[in-house]
Amino acid sequence: MNAAQLDHTAKVLAEMLTFKQPADAVLSAYFREHKKLGRQDRHEIAETAFAALRHYQKISTALRRPHAQPRKAALAALVLGRSTNISQIKDLLDEEETEFLGNLKARKTEFSDGLNTAAELPQWLVEQLQQHWSEEEILAFGRSINQPAPLDIRVNTLKGKRDKVLPLLQAESADAEATPYSPWGIRLKNKIALNKHELFLDGTLEVQDEGSQLLALLVGAKRGEIIVDFCAGAGGKTLAVGAQMANKGRIYAFDIAEKRLANLKPRMTRAGLTNIHPERISSEHDTRIARLAGKADRVLVDAPCSGLGTLRRNPDLKYRQSSETVANLLEQQHSILDAASKLVKTQGRLVYATCSVLPEENELQVERFLSEHPEFEPVNCAELLAGLKIDLDTGKYLRLDSAKHQTDGFFAAVLQRK
Repeated sequence: MNAAQLDHTAKVLAEMLTFKQPADAVLSAYFREHKKLGRQDRHEIAETAFAALRHYQKISTALRRPHAQPRKAALAALVLGRSTNISQIKDLLDEEETEFLGNLKARKTEFSDGLNTAAELPQWLVEQLQQHWSEEEILAFGRSINQPAPLDIRVNTLKGKRDKVLPLLQAESADAEATPYSPWGIRLKNKIALNKHELFLDGTLEVQDEGSQLLALLVGAKRGEIIVDFCAGAGGKTLAVGAQMANKGRIYAFDIAEKRLANLKPRMTRAGLTNIHPERISSEHDTRIARLAGKADRVLVDAPCSGLGTLRRNPDLKYRQSSETVANLLEQQHSILDAASKLVKTQGRLVYATCSVLPEENELQVERFLSEHPEFEPVNCAELLAGLKIDLDTGKYLRLDSAKHQTDGFFAAVLQRK
């Protein structure tokens, strides 16, 4: 890292470490304001800024109010998160900074002794996890989500097959490989400019984590059915389900955010999908939903959640969430699940999912729903996947974690109306 790159990184961290905005939004805004920055400059700035997020527990132990000392935070990120030796950057350092980094390295044993700093998790999250996990499990989780995530992509089965597309990508990037579980997925360990790639532009490829692909498979949509995606967002899972149905049938894609649904429409066009009908709703109690009561074959609830399963990609989330925000989400999830269940017809299925690792948002939320709705019963996810020739047994519910499965942390339950 050179002096100019360090200066830019410090400016980014001064904003990013306040945790008022998503980290990727802060970075994107900064790059828009500094269009003359080259590709290598952007890479160095982004990697160092995200290293600061991944090692924030140690940095905030060593620095009081890191956002107010962003240059030191950037230097600490280089040493802690990017394997930079102090000697490599000595020309950038003044005497005080050299001493600061020396003291930081000397605290290695102290950092490894503390659960917060060893796992790189804030106190509120450690306390939440301690209700369910051992210290070893918390450490394993912390270490797994502190690694950068690979790029998972999905082959749109309306436009191509994985066994045809994979060799094309392997010819361009030797690290392209089939995902271990999803029959549609390809994993790229080194990220490429996919949004400019011919196969992305023509709709053959979509960015989608393997866990989300497995969720679409669990929905099990069939041609001609009525499907409701209750919290569609920008529609990644909607697109996967639509392709699964081969454009036959009807998918209602509901969301409260017009902007997110607006992003879905060009993606539908690119993917060649005509069976998706996006519609903005005011809430889960919108009267426009009532017309589908008891008519849906499948209802997918990809619920608003803490997002704590996505910390490999969004390391700032653990500092932008809290026990209070999680408590609010629990009530929102419960209300949405209750409303969505009314749309499911007899023998139809309700599929609940989150990208969280917290049991409160996952199995405990499902068990609460089942206790209030005896007309539903769980369907074993492992058996459903086995029926699709996918060897992934996490029990009655689908539970994915970064350490075991190299995916985002993910949960899904399939519930059938009796």
